Amino acid sequence: MLKYTVELDIARPREEVAELYEDPQQLVKWQKGLQSVEHLAGDPGQVGAKSRLVFQIEGRTVVMTETILVRDPPERFERLYDATGVSNTVRHRLIRLEEDRTKWISENEFHFRGSMRVVGWLMKGAFPKQSLAYLEAFKALAERGVDVRDQQ
Repeated sequence: MLKYTVELDIARPREEVAELYEDPQQLVKWQKGLQSVEHLAGDPGQVGAKSRLVFQIEGRTVVMTETILVRDPPERFERLYDATGVSNTVRHRLIRLEEDRTKWISENEFHFRGSMRVVGWLMKGAFPKQSLAYLEAFKALAERGVDVRDQQ
């Protein structure tokens, strides 16, 4: 198992940050490599909903299933991401610092299976960096309208 927390401040009101985070149309703008999102089951955007996410990462295709575990906007969101050999529970908390400033705290817990146990151990430092990169891309989108697809 691998657990870590990343966080950053976003110069936007908490309600706007939560709304942007929950908008599935915005995902490709801040999750680099995301190719598609397909709703699979449940009420879209609600607890229990499942979606299939397809990423292109360093020349390979990664497919995962996202399950919404907790939805308590604008304060808390929890998702489970499951892919071959790995599952990741992500707990997001949005804390109002000021009227137009929000702290995003992202707690990640990875569980590795099979051969991914070795990969997870060897690359354990890369996971927090990747999580922070996603948060920084989200921040750039929220604050300045920067789309990661324009930077590839």
